[in-house]
Amino acid sequence: MKNYLLFVWTLIDPVYYGLTRLKYVPDEHNQRTLFRVRLTKYKGRTIHLKDGTIIHKNDVLIKIHFHNVKLLSTLLPIKNDTKRALIAFKIIKASVPALAKYVEERYGNCKVKGVIGISTLNKGANRLGFEIFPIRSRVYYTYKCLTFALINYLSNKPVFQKPVYLFMSKQQLLTFNRELKRHEM
Repeated sequence: MKNYLLFVWTLIDPVYYGLTRLKYVPDEHNQRTLFRVRLTKYKGRTIHLKDGTIIHKNDVLIKIHFHNVKLLSTLLPIKNDTKRALIAFKIIKASVPALAKYVEERYGNCKVKGVIGISTLNKGANRLGFEIFPIRSRVYYTYKCLTFALINYLSNKPVFQKPVYLFMSKQQLLTFNRELKRHEM
């Protein structure tokens, strides 16, 4: 059943992609990474990040979306929860340098304050430089829970994980990327 649902989602995903103004973030080989992005105006409460960045209503952010079909296609055959979590973490971590390069090249000199995402994959997000904040609006939280229901089902999560906001300032993203590069050398 899960394979069938994933197949149907694979067929629907290009339509979703076309309607959402998302752009793929390419890696150094011009291959699509896990991230798809678009500019957005932030509509939530004021957020204070650890590096001193303050995000206010109507600030410009880069909204990141995981390419969930791509991630789930990789993870679905893996039965061990720990192994699945480690592989997901590695895939996301491998995509962060491409995201940093994309942001620096396209939005380095503009008013973009950072990146925002909403995910149930938040364990370990702080090790990637993200800060986690709860979704305060009950209506929006309920909507996101419903939209994540299929993802949770397909990812074999035994317990429903709450969706949360993931924030990272533009400066933190660029700094994190430089630190990753330094460790690779």
